[in-house]
Amino acid sequence: MQLMVLLAAVRLGDEAYGVPISKELLILAGREVAFGSIYAALDRLEQKGFVTSLLGDPKPERGGRAKRYFRVTPVGLRVLRITRTALINLWSSIPLLEGRRT
Repeated sequence: MQLMVLLAAVRLGDEAYGVPISKELLILAGREVAFGSIYAALDRLEQKGFVTSLLGDPKPERGGRAKRYFRVTPVGLRVLRITRTALINLWSSIPLLEGRRT
């Protein structure tokens, strides 16, 4: 879940917060994810230093509440690159997943 949330945050750039992240996961991954799960993942990613967050301006249409925006850090980008390489290597070592039979 954290990997998918981190990837969605990268795709969204400056517009990464709960609602658009949820929409990205639904559209691109076909997964409907509760906002609580998204924010729990974002909190864990922030504790690890993979994202930072800041509060936007409060909006009257949101009852005076501010949106919490997330940005992926250079460390988070590095972890994504390392993870992509590891997953490709793991994937390629499984013939059944590549359409080959052993």
